[in-house]
Amino acid sequence: MANSCTFRIVLAMVLALFAPLPAFAVNPDEVLSNPVLEQRARNLSAQLRCMVCQNQSIDDSNAELARDLRVLVRERLTNGDTDDQVVDYVVSRYGEFVLLKPRLSAKTVILWATPVLLLLVGAIAILVFVRTRPSQRAVAALTAEEQARIEELLKK
Repeated sequence: MANSCTFRIVLAMVLALFAPLPAFAVNPDEVLSNPVLEQRARNLSAQLRCMVCQNQSIDDSNAELARDLRVLVRERLTNGDTDDQVVDYVVSRYGEFVLLKPRLSAKTVILWATPVLLLLVGAIAILVFVRTRPSQRAVAALTAEEQARIEELLKK
């Protein structure tokens, strides 16, 4: 009975150790005293990509650049910028790549439409190729002369 209990405790500790926990990289010294501004900052930070980690938001990243961006977002909000103004400012400095969800623009439409267009072009090319290829003609039967010539060659 004691072994079973000990085993369960050890198993629970191992599972807790290896369980993926969410990473909250925001340091306590970065948190704003105004809870409304802090929530806005957290929402914005979740939308911005860490340029070092690239697949994490700056809210989740421990990189120094992510910390600097979190501080920048909070400074801009404290200075009275709207959410859109903060995002525009960060995009103007780091480009559209900093957005985890890119804005709809001509570039993104082309990017997402290109595979569909290539599939359509390929389908049309196959259709044109199939329709314009020469049809398979029935093979004409051998004439009596040709048959005789074949038999003569086979006898040799």
